[in-house]
Amino acid sequence: MNILCISKYASPPNYSKWPARLYLLCKEFSNLGYKATLLTSDSNHFGKFPDTNKIYNFETIDNINVCWLKTKKYIKTASLSRVLSWFDFERKLFKLDLKKIDKPDIIIVSSLSIFTIVYGYYLKKKFNSFLVFEIRDIWPLTMTEEGGFSKWHPLVLLIGFIERFGYKKADLVVGTMPRLDIHIKNILGYEKPFHCSPLGFDPVNYKEEILNGSNPFNNIFPKNKTIVGYAGSMGITNALEPFIETIKLLKDNTDIYFMLVGSGDLRAEFEKKLEDCTNVTFLPRIAQNEVKYFLQKCDILYLSTKDSKVWEYGQSMNKVVEYMLASKPIIASYTGYPSMINEANCGQFIKTLNCKDLQDAILKIVNLSDEERKRVGENGKKWIYENRQYSKLAKEYISKINYEMKL
Repeated sequence: MNILCISKYASPPNYSKWPARLYLLCKEFSNLGYKATLLTSDSNHFGKFPDTNKIYNFETIDNINVCWLKTKKYIKTASLSRVLSWFDFERKLFKLDLKKIDKPDIIIVSSLSIFTIVYGYYLKKKFNSFLVFEIRDIWPLTMTEEGGFSKWHPLVLLIGFIERFGYKKADLVVGTMPRLDIHIKNILGYEKPFHCSPLGFDPVNYKEEILNGSNPFNNIFPKNKTIVGYAGSMGITNALEPFIETIKLLKDNTDIYFMLVGSGDLRAEFEKKLEDCTNVTFLPRIAQNEVKYFLQKCDILYLSTKDSKVWEYGQSMNKVVEYMLASKPIIASYTGYPSMINEANCGQFIKTLNCKDLQDAILKIVNLSDEERKRVGENGKKWIYENRQYSKLAKEYISKINYEMKL
């Protein structure tokens, strides 16, 4: 059986420091005996593709037939150029010579770009294929809730129309977040076949011999202190303000030290606010494949999200996966539908953005014995290995498709 996966940003590992989720699923589909083809583009700003004049570039990687399209590039993620790059990808998809790919029995269209579902529906009708519409970010809800767009903005209205179209025409809707089915019912007014396939990991990237080798952060972290770490962006949607205030509250506690790594629009402002604090260090953004080494050196890990309707349907963040793999206790300022951390009993969700509550949560874990803290962290690693390996996620994905296809 042939599976065709289409996503603008699903970079293969030879052109990206970190293989995309859909690529890893394709690899596992192939391991399960399916013939997998991936259509993607070269405009992923995390990837480095060869400079070529060819629009359609065919390769075989890890037994996957890959076709990556040369498309319009962009620099800023929140820009007109990015939207134009979406349309450029869609236009070139429709010009693809379909004789060069295997006739698909199953088509998986994974956002973003959400517009690709139109091409997916075209292929569904042409080949009488089973169509899966996969949602990794809820658009346009993310635009209105976190991007500041009016619900009457022309782009919001257009994307909303495409979203509804995709939900109606797909044979199965897949979401990386656990309660997307509620959102789908809110949009359509009725239920659709749904499957949750969250973000996972490939254990090859987390071998013990890799993590126990020379750590580039060995000489950067202070000694004999409990390290609270944060790795990620520092922008408006990351809602780090309570964390910054908590660092100030704990500046006289000589046992606790904070390490933040990443970049973002608010980083300079945060550094300015904490310039008189001696309990914090800001490190520059690091490569994705270096994050695990940073996390390994921390004792407690922190993350936060903006209080937004988007999170009512649950989260599936790479950051949570990375944190749990690091085998460290996690504190999350998160007001949405809880999952993973609470299921694994590896930390605490704080249902408020109050910095005093965050301070109390940090001190609670700091005051645990080393053995207790280690046990909490190991709960997360054990749970993530049992539930989030892509080999397992791919089997569940295919099982749901086969069920809906009545195979």
